[in-house]
Amino acid sequence: MTDRDLREVMTRFADSSREWVSPAVTLVSQRGKDPFKVLVSCILSLRTQDRTTGAASERLFSRAPDVETLAGLPRETVEQAIFPVGFYRTKATQLIEIAQRLRDEYGGRVPDEIDELLTFKGVGRKTANLVVTLGYGKPGICVDTHVHRICNRLGYVTTRTPDETEMALRSKLPPEYWIGINDLLVMCGQNLCLPVSPRCSICPIAHLCARNGVERSR
Repeated sequence: MTDRDLREVMTRFADSSREWVSPAVTLVSQRGKDPFKVLVSCILSLRTQDRTTGAASERLFSRAPDVETLAGLPRETVEQAIFPVGFYRTKATQLIEIAQRLRDEYGGRVPDEIDELLTFKGVGRKTANLVVTLGYGKPGICVDTHVHRICNRLGYVTTRTPDETEMALRSKLPPEYWIGINDLLVMCGQNLCLPVSPRCSICPIAHLCARNGVERSR
């Protein structure tokens, strides 16, 4: 795929995205670009549908709008607020521990460097990149299952894991697309380029797609 092809892919997906709902974590970030809320929402979103993530985030933030408050909440209160997100008991414990460490070691401020964020239990590269990009507006490439799948399906990268995809994109993706690629491809992956039975017949970039891993009709 050439740079010109990539530009067309991103432009066409951006046009289509006007009809799609933004990911839950993006919606949270748009309400104030609060790195703390981006961090919490992203942890809640893991193994959880967006609709559930958004509602759970709102319930939790109504009780704990900042680091200090979350650090002092009983675990049962956090569990009740975030249920039924996936692994809600584990996430409740992680969120309280993260908030307590932020309070005690960082003065309540969420770090803005990926390597520093990765030292927190429960924070992986996807979460760290989202905090840096959506919370601070700094360069980063967040790769989740949608970004990994679609970049490989397009033939833009050939990788086995999301972490490998992130590193491949860092080496070749033009910087202008770094922050926005996650939003676009997550929305595309939820609405168009589905994991199973992608809607290739109505895809605006089908003529540019290698369709790697897609079973073609006979």
